[in-house]
Amino acid sequence: MSTNVLEQQLHGMGLHNLGDIHYNLTAPELVEHALSYEEGILSEHGALCVNSVPYTGRRANDKFVVEEDDTKGDVWWGKVNKPFAEDKFNALKTRVFAYLQGRDVYVQDLIAGADPTYKLPVRFIQEEAYHSLFVQNMFIKASEEELENFLPGFTVVTVPGFKSIPEIDGTLSEVFIMLSFKQKLVLIGGTSYAGENKKSIFTVLNYLMPKLGVMSMHCSANIGKDGDTALFFGLSGTGKTTLSTDPERALIGDDEHGWSNDGVFNYEGGCYAKVINLNAEAEPIIYGLTRTFGTILENVDIDEETRVIDLDSQVHTENTRASYTREHIPNISPDNRGGHPKNVVFLTADAFGVMPPIAKLTPEQAMYHFLSGYTAKVAGTEAGVKEPSATFSTCFGAPFMVHHPSVYANLLRDKINTHGSTVWLVNTGWSGGPYGVGSRMKIKHTRAMLRAALNGDLNNVEFVKDSFFNLSIPTSCPDVPAEVLNPRNTWADTAAYDKQAQHLVELFEENFKQFADSVDEHVVKAMKG
Repeated sequence: MSTNVLEQQLHGMGLHNLGDIHYNLTAPELVEHALSYEEGILSEHGALCVNSVPYTGRRANDKFVVEEDDTKGDVWWGKVNKPFAEDKFNALKTRVFAYLQGRDVYVQDLIAGADPTYKLPVRFIQEEAYHSLFVQNMFIKASEEELENFLPGFTVVTVPGFKSIPEIDGTLSEVFIMLSFKQKLVLIGGTSYAGENKKSIFTVLNYLMPKLGVMSMHCSANIGKDGDTALFFGLSGTGKTTLSTDPERALIGDDEHGWSNDGVFNYEGGCYAKVINLNAEAEPIIYGLTRTFGTILENVDIDEETRVIDLDSQVHTENTRASYTREHIPNISPDNRGGHPKNVVFLTADAFGVMPPIAKLTPEQAMYHFLSGYTAKVAGTEAGVKEPSATFSTCFGAPFMVHHPSVYANLLRDKINTHGSTVWLVNTGWSGGPYGVGSRMKIKHTRAMLRAALNGDLNNVEFVKDSFFNLSIPTSCPDVPAEVLNPRNTWADTAAYDKQAQHLVELFEENFKQFADSVDEHVVKAMKG
C-alpha cells in the first residue's frame, strides 16, 4: 500500500497531523526502534525484554463494550461486557486522536483468521515499537496482494502514554479497553501490557464468528501424524500451551481458534506463552524460543549488566510472558489449519486434589463442563487463607465472550455431535491431597494419558464411574500407574477425600444455577448420573 493511500485512510477515520508513520516495519527494524527509544533491552540470546509495570496483566474491569443500537441486542451484558455510552466513546476517541497529533506511530496491517473464508483484516496503530512487533508476532502476515488494497475490517489504536481521566471520560481508572462494533474500532490506553491487543481482537472474533456459524474457541490445537486434530480448552495455568506444543504432533495454535464447517483454523500467527518457572526438560520447545531473536519477553526478570534472564523470578509478576511467531516452532501445521477434531480436551488444574487425572465425558457432561469452565487457584499468602479457591470461567474464556454462553455451548454441542468428537476432562492439578498436602500431577503422566486418549489406546480399556462427579475413569493406561487414575485411591485419608469432593460438587452446582434455564435438563443433571 502506498503512503498516500494509507494517509488518506487514516485521515478518513479522523487521524490528522501525525508524525512519522512507520508502516509494516520488519522485526529487526522494530527491535532497533524499541532499543533506540529505550522500550526494552536485548537478552544475552537476542530476545527483546520489555516491562509493562505497573500493569502486568489484563485489566478486565477497565474493558467496555460501546452500547450501540444495531449491536446491543446481541451482547451478553453484565460483569463481563459492561456497557459504555456511545457519546462518551466518541468524546474519548476525539481526545485520543488529538493526543496522537505530532506523534510518530507504528502501523501494522495483519490478518486474524487462517481460513480465507473467515479472515478479518486488522490494522494496528500504536505508539510503541514493541507493541508493533508484538502484533506482528501474534497475527498472520498479509500477502503482498492483500496489502495492495488493504481495507481494515477492524482497527486497534493503542496509546499506553494516554491516561484517561475518569471524571471526564467516564472510565473506572486511567486504563481503558473500548470496543465499538459499529465503528469497528478498539481503543486501548493507559497500559503497556501487550496482551490487551490480542485479546481485544479475540473478543471481536467471538462476536463476529458465531453469527457466521463458526464456533469461536479459547483453546489450543494440534494435529497427529495420521491427520487427527485435537483441541485443548483451559484457563491460564492448566497447561493449554504446554500440552499442545508436543514434538509428536504438529501445532496449529496455542490459544484462539475457529471451528467452521470445513474444520479448525487458527486465529493467530504466533504464541503468547506463560514462562514462569519454565525449564528446558519439561518444555524444551518453548524454553528454546525464549532464547530466539524476534521473541518478546514481557516482564521477565533480566540482569541489565549480564543480560541473563531469570525465568523463575516473580520480581515483576507471576504472569511473565513470551511472544513469538509460529514459524520459530519446529513442528507446525503448514497452513495454520486442521480437520474436524477427533478429540476435544478440557483441561483443569484442580487444587482441591479430587478430580480424576483423565475422564471421558458424555455429550451432556461436555456441555456442563464447558459452561462451567472450572479450574482452581492455590491458597494465597493472605493470613487465614488455607484452602484452594474454585474459579469458574464459562466457555473457558468468559472475559472474551460477547454473546450469551449458551450460544457458544450450543455451537460446540452441534459440532461435536455432527463430527463424532470424543471429549475428555484432564486434571493437571493436584493428587494425593489438596495443594499443600498432595503433589502436582506429573507432567509425564499427563502426557502419557493424553497420548493414550488421542491415539485410541483408551478405546478398549475398562472404565468405572466415580461416585461424586459421575465421570468415567479408565482403570488402566499405558505408562501410568493404575493407582494414579482414581484420585480417591491416592489419598491417605479417604474420608477427607469424600468431604473435599462433596464440597467441590456443591461449588459446581451453585455455579451452574445461572445456566439452568438455558440448557436441557439432562445437562443440568450431568453430575447426577
